[in-house]
Amino acid sequence: MNDMRRAREVLKLLLRSSVQVGVATLGFILLAVGIVLLFLPGPGLLVVIAGLAVLATQFAWAERALRQVKVRAARAKAAAQRRRHHGRTESETKSRTGS
Repeated sequence: MNDMRRAREVLKLLLRSSVQVGVATLGFILLAVGIVLLFLPGPGLLVVIAGLAVLATQFAWAERALRQVKVRAARAKAAAQRRRHHGRTESETKSRTGS
């Protein structure tokens, strides 16, 4: 009876460890591919974020990095929207005045 319980505990540990290794491997692969895609045509930043999201399920450092990336992305989005809105206002003004 004790041997059976030990065997189950060992199997649970092996399964849990295998899942953790698999998740970490997937996360690091996504992160590496994303970094490469930053310099090549492709959705590099999105793949980096996906890799960090996967790694954040296992590592605190990845969770902090993901949080920081989200904050920076929100700031960039707000800046782009301000520029876009400002650009529209300028072009509308120019078209109305005939310049």
